Amino acid sequence: MTSSYNAEQIQVLEGLEPVRKRPGMYIGTTGPRGLHHLVYEVVDNSIDEALAGHCTHIEVELNADGSCTVTDDGRGIPTDVHTKTGKSALETVLTVLHAGGKFGSGGYKVSGGLHGVGVSVVNALSEWLEVTIWRNNKVHTQRYERGKAATELKIASSKENRTGTRVSFMPDAQIFTTVTEFDYNTLSSRLRELGYLNAGVRITFTDNRLELLKSDTPKVEVYEYKGGIKEYVAYMNADKQSLHEEIIYVQGERNNVQVEVALQWCVDAYSDSLLGFANNIRTVDGGTHLEGLKTVLTRTFNSVARKRNKIKENESNLSGEHVREGLTAVISVKVPEPEFEGQTKTKLGNTEVRGIVDSFVGEALNEYLEFNPNVVDTILDKAIQAFKAAEAARHARELVRRKSVLESSPLPGKLADCSSRDPAESEIYLVEGDSAGGSAKQGRDRRFQAILPLRGKILNIEKTDDSKIYKNNEIQSLITALGLGVKGEEFDSSALRYHRIIIMTDADVDGAHIRTLLLTFFYRYQKALVQDGFIYIACPPLYKVERGRNHYYCYSDRELQNLVTNEMPQNAKYTIQRFKGLGEMMATQLWDTTMNPETRTLKRVEIEDAAEADRIFTILMGDRVAPRREFIETHSSKLDMTDLDI
Repeated sequence: MTSSYNAEQIQVLEGLEPVRKRPGMYIGTTGPRGLHHLVYEVVDNSIDEALAGHCTHIEVELNADGSCTVTDDGRGIPTDVHTKTGKSALETVLTVLHAGGKFGSGGYKVSGGLHGVGVSVVNALSEWLEVTIWRNNKVHTQRYERGKAATELKIASSKENRTGTRVSFMPDAQIFTTVTEFDYNTLSSRLRELGYLNAGVRITFTDNRLELLKSDTPKVEVYEYKGGIKEYVAYMNADKQSLHEEIIYVQGERNNVQVEVALQWCVDAYSDSLLGFANNIRTVDGGTHLEGLKTVLTRTFNSVARKRNKIKENESNLSGEHVREGLTAVISVKVPEPEFEGQTKTKLGNTEVRGIVDSFVGEALNEYLEFNPNVVDTILDKAIQAFKAAEAARHARELVRRKSVLESSPLPGKLADCSSRDPAESEIYLVEGDSAGGSAKQGRDRRFQAILPLRGKILNIEKTDDSKIYKNNEIQSLITALGLGVKGEEFDSSALRYHRIIIMTDADVDGAHIRTLLLTFFYRYQKALVQDGFIYIACPPLYKVERGRNHYYCYSDRELQNLVTNEMPQNAKYTIQRFKGLGEMMATQLWDTTMNPETRTLKRVEIEDAAEADRIFTILMGDRVAPRREFIETHSSKLDMTDLDI
């Protein structure tokens, strides 16, 4: 019997219903990233006030009850009655999609919020939201619940001579089913970023969750940077050795588009780190502003190299990869009418920005390089060295270049491949040594699970040039098995042979080191692998607890403590087995606990804060010992010595 399909089946969602029905469309995901996106949406509105010149101080507070409060000293959301809706402007902004002051009516010259869905989405996805507005010597308050006004707009006279907006909201546990707890570090990295991008704006971040902090006093951080993005680059390069002391800084405006660029090359870095922002929003997927910057850097340095006879007539030009080797750059553009791809705004699409960045930066860069020939020479020498290293690695590259890995390029001998040829369902386990590889090969589902055992510790990519990378057998095996292609080429996910790359190492110090070396390899060799969410970490159990005929697996010390203390009778007899190596497990055990998609736990590796990730990799895996020692001394106090495997 076929079900009827007629007009009655067509649903019309009104007000904020679409947001609650399909939250992922508006905030990307209902996981941790979407949860923090709520805070960003409210903070972005305050930042837009700062860009318009009306706000100097923004306060963000995480409250003990799990809610978040954002306060600014801007103009305050208008509260007068809106002629079209018949409601107050405040209620209109909070309950009507695509209502806001960013659609070109003169309220804002430049803004990050373009779609008019930001704060209304936050309202829709919150259990409750309370807003307070100081305006015209009056204080206005209103409460909303799950997107609907719960009270009327209350107006009282204010003794304080202030203006501004305060928004407090509690994320709805019906929407955010996995996690409703804000992560301090995730938010602090974004707020720090905004502090750098908006020189002169003060952002105060307070964590009042004393129970979580295990402290008697709130944690407070202030982000205020007079130097703007120059300070940002200095912060990212603090633990690197710079090629030139002075950060190259370009700032100006053309055709109402404001461009700001800060550049610095480093000696001890073999890849680039480019961060792009459009109207304060981090464009993780790039866009026309980054394309313009890459183009102008390549063209300018090739032109200067030929003028200074660094490249002879018969020699080919340096590629963009070689020019940008060791570069840390931040580009921030402010566009009156930006075109972002999607609501989460990860890519800038304005075609005119490419040309503006290209011509503007080109002029300023040429002028700077003209007056600083010693800087030019040091950068060019590094670029030419990179070019020569790439040439030296060309023979090894040919082994790696994947025409069709399956037919023409031999797969590494140790790879136990899966029978499926569909990358979307295929996954590969990178395991430590042959003993773990043996257990994994026996326990896997060979239809879609491949196993690649790695012998010993792979090369540390952080302090190695290309020629050594391609000569290393383990790295070659890794590149060939995954179908990664050559370092620096545009990442092509269609060439990737597995869409889940799972790092599975022993639960000891060596295992942690190998895992870090692999993450360094993926981050520096093909960062897009990490950014696109292809990298995972397996979570094997730490303990097996046996009591009579029953057995339990525990994945952390906390789990073990809870099992022994709360779930077992007081006088129960049991034995505890600690798994240090994967090879200690039987194949069936490994499958049941770590490899079976029905029961396993995988951690997906994501980059929330690109600048911080770059800095940490430099500190932990770079050449310089002093920053690493300082890092260990600073953080060692937080370790619980009883947890260490020593």
